[in-house]
Amino acid sequence: MLEPGASAPPIALSDQHGDTVSVDPADARYTVVYFYPRADTPGCTAEACGFRDEWDAFEGADVAVVGISDDPPEDLEPFAEKHDLPFTLLSDPDGEVAGAYDSYGEKQMFGNSFDGVFRNTYVLDGEGVVVLAYEGVSPEDHATEIVEDIAALDG
Repeated sequence: MLEPGASAPPIALSDQHGDTVSVDPADARYTVVYFYPRADTPGCTAEACGFRDEWDAFEGADVAVVGISDDPPEDLEPFAEKHDLPFTLLSDPDGEVAGAYDSYGEKQMFGNSFDGVFRNTYVLDGEGVVVLAYEGVSPEDHATEIVEDIAALDG
């Protein structure tokens, strides 16, 4: 897990439309980078919809939001459209970026081992420094927690 104070690794991945997007933390006061295991599954949908539902608060505070999974872009686009997600979803099929953020590795499910994305979230300041880090988050109310924690950063 990257700790607050660490420099965030660069992010350049394909978005839900298949376009390459480079995340530049200087484009907003803060940037939320959240990693999620699989588009359109119950937990990931709850988490994404939480960010959607808090969108006005994020926009009002000049906070960008980016979701990253190992899903291909062709799975991300219908997920974003179905749930009216106003933020960018990025495809990290090999887990390279997620790995750089300590958010990819071996997982266990139903007695099987496989590599996948861990549900972690980072908040970066405008200089690309991690200011908040959340490991193994619960998807419900996570976006609200981040809004509150960002407000606390600002005093």
